[in-house]
Amino acid sequence: MNELLHAAVAPPNLLPTGLLVFVLLYWLTVILGLIDFKSLDLEVATGVDVDAVDGHPGLHAGEAGVSFLNHALAFFNLGRVPLMVFVSLLALPWWVGSILLNYYLGNETLLLGAVLLVPLLLASLLAAKVLTTPFVRVFAALDRDADAGASPLGKVCTLLLPATHTHLGQASVRLRNGSPLVLTVRAASPTAELRKGDTALILDYDAHRRCYLVEPFELDR
Repeated sequence: MNELLHAAVAPPNLLPTGLLVFVLLYWLTVILGLIDFKSLDLEVATGVDVDAVDGHPGLHAGEAGVSFLNHALAFFNLGRVPLMVFVSLLALPWWVGSILLNYYLGNETLLLGAVLLVPLLLASLLAAKVLTTPFVRVFAALDRDADAGASPLGKVCTLLLPATHTHLGQASVRLRNGSPLVLTVRAASPTAELRKGDTALILDYDAHRRCYLVEPFELDR
């Protein structure tokens, strides 16, 4: 036990150990009821708006980058399982792999340990994808049950990221059961421009672009 503790705090293993400790503290706060286990969740949109304004190649490049990132996150089941479930199943194999590899190599130097962490991280990402795959359907079913009868259509949302008719943004809306939901949105009107912090009314869902159509809406003060 003492050897394991010594190895855990050895310089080459400090980063995986730090991540594992963070994960353990996170789940402890969840068990105590201080936070919800989806409080650090990600919203991953697999679709991207391809009808960008002509003459704005930078917009196409930016959206292509967002699309690539979203597809990469979706490949690792992020957005399909809660973020901290994925991080937990990433941290454990990364930590175990780092402990064992440095032990058998007899390495206690930070430089070589840092080099070894890169391939270990890649292997752990793949391991986390495999380990989280059985949970995808479980959390999908839970989300369907939680959102039954709690459609965001007709509700007022608050913009988290700016949106126009051609540029996707994000907005937060509180459902009937009280839980917050982050949505990918775009303006329904070609002339509307929604900035961060604006309020908008959710009109419809665009299945082709996988986003919600919203229009500016001023709340009565």
